[in-house]
Amino acid sequence: MFFRQRSTANATLSYLFGCAGHQVAIAVDVVAGDEAWFAAEAERAGARITQVIDTHVHADHYSGGPELARRVGAAYGLHASNRGRMAFAFTPLHDGQRITAGNVIVDVIHTPGHTPDSICLLVRDLRRGDEPWFVITGDTLFVGAVGRPDLAGREREMAAQLHDTLHQKLLCLPAELEIYPGHQAGSACGAGLSGKPASTIGFEKRFNAMLAMDKQAFVDALTAEIPPAPTDMAAIIEANLRGVTPGATQA
Repeated sequence: MFFRQRSTANATLSYLFGCAGHQVAIAVDVVAGDEAWFAAEAERAGARITQVIDTHVHADHYSGGPELARRVGAAYGLHASNRGRMAFAFTPLHDGQRITAGNVIVDVIHTPGHTPDSICLLVRDLRRGDEPWFVITGDTLFVGAVGRPDLAGREREMAAQLHDTLHQKLLCLPAELEIYPGHQAGSACGAGLSGKPASTIGFEKRFNAMLAMDKQAFVDALTAEIPPAPTDMAAIIEANLRGVTPGATQA
């Protein structure tokens, strides 16, 4: 397996990984303006990008996913709950769905809470073993924090849903599993994020204070001090729903 993590100026973390032996790759949470980087890195690895995935419809940055998919002829995937929202065709992803990229296996986990359509991607490399190696957590679980629950409105309802998602779908995964989030410190998508761009399930269970709370305390804490909304949020969401990347605001 090859693996690349890319950090952008707005504290977004994007990913490119795949199987060099079978020459296939998957790109995740691409930021507009980074399309050429992903294409070049895939070529450097001797692979073709066959899947481009966004872990949710982003509210803080313009997605480069649709444009990258068009450029390289890949499928563009989002959770299936976005049917009827998007102004262009996409590949609907479902909870429990398995994506194969050579020896790299990706299991889709629907993880609502930050947004209704949020997903995480559980990844294993069959050349290393049958057990999952890492999980890309999008804006659901960060290093030292969790995703904000208010972007879709109904913040207390979404915070309760996020608590259920974390405890029923992520924290039950193996303690040694690596986590790679969608943001690091400096992002508007959560509060208290670490500047470290990776962790493990076990470390977060021990030291991420939000994960030790019962549901009521979690909801109260997560909704008590919600950060200001991302700049130009409405325009960014609208552009991402249409699959466009305004050149003047590319990251």
